Amino acid sequence: MSQASYTIQGLNQNGCHHLSEQGNEGVRQFQMPLHYPRYKKRDYETMPEWKLDLLLREYGLPINVGDVNQKRNFAMGAFLWPSQTE
Repeated sequence: MSQASYTIQGLNQNGCHHLSEQGNEGVRQFQMPLHYPRYKKRDYETMPEWKLDLLLREYGLPINVGDVNQKRNFAMGAFLWPSQTE
């Protein structure tokens, strides 16, 4: 198992936390936005693909998870509590 060290580098101009991971594979960067998305299930169900791509990219999540319906399901799984998906 590889070990990694993490460093929080503060906020950038977009209001995102920067997290750097130093591991065996080198340094990887991750940005965590300060604000959690506040969309409801119905918002994700009608959200256009370009907006889903922007949202997923902003949180450092993959945008190549399939077609638009798969992206919607992925976003709902990532951002909604289980009680909100019923």
